[in-house]
Amino acid sequence: MSKGFASQGDTAEKAISFTEVGRDLWAFTAEGDPNSGVVIGDDAVMIVEAQATPRLANKVIEKVRGVTDKPITHLVLTHYHAVRVLGASAYGADQIVMSEMARAMVVERGQEDWDSEFQRFPRLFEGHESIPGLTWPTTTFTDRMTVYLGKRRVDLMHLGRAHTAGDIVVHVPDENVMFTGDIVEYRSACYCGDGYFGDWGDTLDAIAAYEVDAIAPGRGDALVGREMVDKAIASTRDFLASTYRPAARVAARGGSLKEAWDAVRAECDPKFSDYAIYEHCLPFNVSRAYDEARGIGHPRIWTDTRDLEMWEQLQG
Repeated sequence: MSKGFASQGDTAEKAISFTEVGRDLWAFTAEGDPNSGVVIGDDAVMIVEAQATPRLANKVIEKVRGVTDKPITHLVLTHYHAVRVLGASAYGADQIVMSEMARAMVVERGQEDWDSEFQRFPRLFEGHESIPGLTWPTTTFTDRMTVYLGKRRVDLMHLGRAHTAGDIVVHVPDENVMFTGDIVEYRSACYCGDGYFGDWGDTLDAIAAYEVDAIAPGRGDALVGREMVDKAIASTRDFLASTYRPAARVAARGGSLKEAWDAVRAECDPKFSDYAIYEHCLPFNVSRAYDEARGIGHPRIWTDTRDLEMWEQLQG
């Protein structure tokens, strides 16, 4: 390899923001690093997304303890990726909730995903020695589940495939706020390496139909107000289309993965090169778009070995 993944050189600590997106609803964001969400109920707290390690999870807990001393009873994981789930043990939550499909993805590829992400994100996995193992849910659901934190209702929903097969969103009706995981991003590249380009737009439509007043996205700043929400959904949609279209054109004429890479860069670089983690995501996004355009419906499993093989192809 002539050079390493962009993410391997991303070693600078990120500035943390903790933004109230509705009454007793908070977004923990960190300049394009994985976000977490906080839902404070009458008598308990729900965390959305665990972070990559207990070390990083403790940064979320520190912010939570600045606004409430209520116990953390629920941890909701919107999908299975290692950087989202492996910090779960820090919270001590009685209930860890995933979709049934997300749990199936842990079974199918959880360890491989951990090995892959560990190789690519050294900063996020500082303190990895404290991770006790793969994170398993205590509770799963198929399409919809409602949790009550006292009188506060929280709806967990699988609205369709997008960033992964098992993505869920968290909607708090009393404030009309949604935590979308990586289905929606704001000025941060979408990671599409395990995604479904053909379905993602429909899932964005399902989110838009809620006409929410705020979104805590998977990465990037909290989105407060309908104007910011609509802008983020539109830019996410544009990012996906701008990635898939040129890769699909190359695949249709029998071109190579490297040709798809060059075509996607030509379309996406002018619009998105200043987005957080753009270079981190791009090789995986191109690979998945190229696969899907060639009829590979179920994303192939990324491993630390496959990552390197793909990266070498793109350096040619």
